[in-house]
Amino acid sequence: MSTSDTLTPEELERYNRQMMLPDFGVEGQEKLKKATALVVGAGGLGCPIATYLAAAGVGRIRIVDFDRVDVSNLNRQVLHWQENIGHLKAQSAGEKLSRLNPYVEIESITEALDEENLDSLLSGVDVIVDALDNFDTRQILNRGAVTHTIPFIYGGINGLVGMATTILPGSTPCLACIFPHKTPKEVFPVLGTTPAVIGVIQATEAIKLIVGLGKSLAGRLLIYNGEDMSFNHVSMKRDPQCPVCGTPAP
Repeated sequence: MSTSDTLTPEELERYNRQMMLPDFGVEGQEKLKKATALVVGAGGLGCPIATYLAAAGVGRIRIVDFDRVDVSNLNRQVLHWQENIGHLKAQSAGEKLSRLNPYVEIESITEALDEENLDSLLSGVDVIVDALDNFDTRQILNRGAVTHTIPFIYGGINGLVGMATTILPGSTPCLACIFPHKTPKEVFPVLGTTPAVIGVIQATEAIKLIVGLGKSLAGRLLIYNGEDMSFNHVSMKRDPQCPVCGTPAP
């Protein structure tokens, strides 16, 4: 593993095809290598997110998940295999990612994100990628993103439908603006390809933000429907009365 921020000859060859993109080049790849991404959740969304961040060469990936692999996870959580049933998800994912790209540092955190460990988990992070299925924890993460002014990439799925947006604290609506009401925790249906589609979109957004490439989903909620294979966007505005990112009353 390379321990410096300078790209090795093998890394230059590994990432050659993406460095061919306009406005990417070696400079963009070096930005990726210097970056730290926090992926909260190593399940259906977290697996494709972390896979493509690692493949692209994001230098440090911090994966947070306290759960263990269950056989019912295997239709969609593709970093976990039959032999990993019963293993901690963060460790299972971390082992595969380290084999995928030895030039990336993987930090596996086998605990639940909460108010007590939030600040330490956000320390040194350049981008947060939400791969959760728990509304309460999502809102804790959203508050941390707003407080620390860290870009936050949201993704959510149910069945054949998925959503994604990029939250830039101070500029775009935060998650509490978009979803002001608590949603009940439930076991919902999911086809494995749905989190794959949304997770890859989230990873793309994270890479673009780090490199400074293209136009993000900031201010727009992307809605994907796999049943009719449609992609739609909904424009969003900040709620000035939002308890998380709104302007406090004088």
